[in-house]
Amino acid sequence: MKSRTILASLGVFLATVAVSLAADAFVGNWKLNEAKSKFPPGATKNQTVTYVAAGDNLKVLVDAVDKDSKSMHTEWTGKPDGKDYPVTGSANEDTRAYTKVDDKTLDFTSKKGGKVTAQGRVVLSADGKSRTVTTNVMEADGKKATSTAVYDKQ
Repeated sequence: MKSRTILASLGVFLATVAVSLAADAFVGNWKLNEAKSKFPPGATKNQTVTYVAAGDNLKVLVDAVDKDSKSMHTEWTGKPDGKDYPVTGSANEDTRAYTKVDDKTLDFTSKKGGKVTAQGRVVLSADGKSRTVTTNVMEADGKKATSTAVYDKQ
């Protein structure tokens, strides 16, 4: 009985450490570098993105401006385990899932009503001072629009 409890506790501890290590390189404040970014016409631009370690979760806060210059703020809290977690503040998504590819890469999928609305990849630079987010958005008319956003760590 004691060995089961110890093994279970060790498993929870290792899972927490793994999530923390996955998030460590991303944690911090990131500001959009528009000069290095490419957006299709009318795209929403995430001006700042903040990753925060929240216990064994990762919290992602986004401040954006839409095509009409209207400010938006979204929040997502979850694990980079490929499972859907709720998003608040967005008309285009109600869940998002992050998947850790390696220590410097995360894939994500956004959904609205269970339907995929966007997919992408976040890649940290080798020095950890910038990150590039490539996003494929599924438009309402079925067309895809791709953006590449570069962020500098603040």
